[in-house]
Amino acid sequence: MLSGKHILLAVTGGIAAYKTTFLVRLLIKAGAEVKVIMTNSAGSFVSPLTLSTLSKNPVLTDFVNQEDGSLSWNNHVELGLWADIMIIAPATANTLSKMANGTCDNLLLATYLSAKCPVYFAPAMDLDMYKHPSTAESFKKLKSFGNIIIPADSGELASGLYGEGRMAEPEAIVEFIKTDLSRGLPLSGKRVLITAGPTHEAIDPVRFLGNRSSGTMGFELAKRAANLGADVVLVSGPTNLNIDHGEINLIKVTTAQEMYDACHQHYNKTDVAICAAAVADYRPKHVAKEKMKKKEGDLQIELERNPDILLSLGEKKTNQFLVGFALETENELENAKGKLQRKNLDAIVLNSLKDDGAGFGGNTNKITFIDKNLDIKTFDLKTKSDVASDIWEEITSRIHA
Repeated sequence: MLSGKHILLAVTGGIAAYKTTFLVRLLIKAGAEVKVIMTNSAGSFVSPLTLSTLSKNPVLTDFVNQEDGSLSWNNHVELGLWADIMIIAPATANTLSKMANGTCDNLLLATYLSAKCPVYFAPAMDLDMYKHPSTAESFKKLKSFGNIIIPADSGELASGLYGEGRMAEPEAIVEFIKTDLSRGLPLSGKRVLITAGPTHEAIDPVRFLGNRSSGTMGFELAKRAANLGADVVLVSGPTNLNIDHGEINLIKVTTAQEMYDACHQHYNKTDVAICAAAVADYRPKHVAKEKMKKKEGDLQIELERNPDILLSLGEKKTNQFLVGFALETENELENAKGKLQRKNLDAIVLNSLKDDGAGFGGNTNKITFIDKNLDIKTFDLKTKSDVASDIWEEITSRIHA
């Protein structure tokens, strides 16, 4: 949900400012790029150098930078336009009042007034200040402007009192924003199962049967689904890829049987399943326990069928929207239609090895999307990231129809 987002963190002068060190780390771990603005008083509670080091960006405190005798300007308009999300944490009573009334006496407030993105604020103040009518009025006005409050917690306060006013914990702030952003997204509340990559079927301890699948298409489908609000389980065979996304549960497997077992473990709770993995159809019937030595003459390896994951999911299908992939080299359209109907799919994605730039190993693909009504839509050659967007657009248009 936060991956690739530009997040502007605005820190004001309250004791809770120390928590922003943890908040910055969590935002970056979620895949965001973070820039920090601080009021001058905030520097009394947390070091600008600390936040600069953690965010990997200079911390901004004033309109003018003076360095080595030269002057430069921190452009608050550009900062406001750069941000996809602005978070004001901690938001003190003083800053909240200024935000509500349009007071603009520092860089943070000027940037807030220039921001075109969603603005979240996490109040932090003592109990009596939090309950004061003027603070309640600030909350009311700010929410009427479209700003989003991250409610304060109850607990022991800096004064020694106990009650409301503690800034929400960094983990709670991140989860609140992710939940808020997911509302209204096409896959919000949906559970998605995706398979990716090849499977490796052991011949002996060092050799295996496999294929050239890189797993890129499945990983891009998983990222796109998560960014559309889904809770994703990604079952991947051996690849060089990894993924760090809070909404994606990556399950690594090696063989077709392991992939089969993982898929069936999660399938009953799945709303949409996409089988993009290139699963080996066969495996050696007997796996040597020791490395096989080279001998004179030819070698014969007896193979047996692997379980057909897609067919088995089609047989178990209840309310799931099930999508398969077909990589063909001849009679592409007819073979894909046959697979669609034979395996009880809702849609199939066809790619042909005869199309330059399509198939395994590259960063591009050219697909044809066919649904169970045999409606066919062909797309031009695109990056696999864009192809993933096209596939999800076709799926969501059907599950919400």
